Amino acid sequence: MAHMTSRALTVGFDLDMTLIDSRPGIRACYQALSARTGTYIDADLAITRLGPPLADELVNWFPAEHIAATADLYRGMYPDVAIAATPAMAGARSAIEAVRAAGGRAIVVTAKYEPNAKLHLEHLGIEPDAVIGDLWAEGKSQALIEHGAAVYVGDHIGDVRGARGADAFSVAVATGPCTADELRAAGADVVLTDLTEFPAWLSSYSGAGDGLPR
Repeated sequence: MAHMTSRALTVGFDLDMTLIDSRPGIRACYQALSARTGTYIDADLAITRLGPPLADELVNWFPAEHIAATADLYRGMYPDVAIAATPAMAGARSAIEAVRAAGGRAIVVTAKYEPNAKLHLEHLGIEPDAVIGDLWAEGKSQALIEHGAAVYVGDHIGDVRGARGADAFSVAVATGPCTADELRAAGADVVLTDLTEFPAWLSSYSGAGDGLPR
């Protein structure tokens, strides 16, 4: 398990359903994609399983040979359709601010297409120290290692796996498709109801001598 040292603490955050409630924007984008392609997509179902890469959802609605082109179309439509419709999650800004107040760095590591991830954060006025996109589950581990992240915060069991692969402390928030019990069973070190609980948790983490909460 990664511990705090004398260097600044780096905390990684997932984006969808951790920092932002991406359901309304993604729902609207799937509806627009359906209208554009003439292919039925159950947008209400799709937004219940956010987290994995876009292609993992598109394969439910499009032939495999069309996935790459359809993903490009979706990503191109996304800024005009999804950004303004997407709010921050409760506690998102205060979570980033808490890391900064502790003298740390806050980064975002997400499966979302990186340019669109940055647009979300800019629109909401959330300013992390770095944004790394297009990474999912264990794929997030290398970015966390490269940035020296001791903690990774996410809402999905894939985020827990990403944290474990980086030997980072896994903080899960039960605000996405995975229940608190599922997150614990996947190996999360701590499960919070949402990010409003994060500043208090971080204070306990920062105050522990070995970097672990008490």
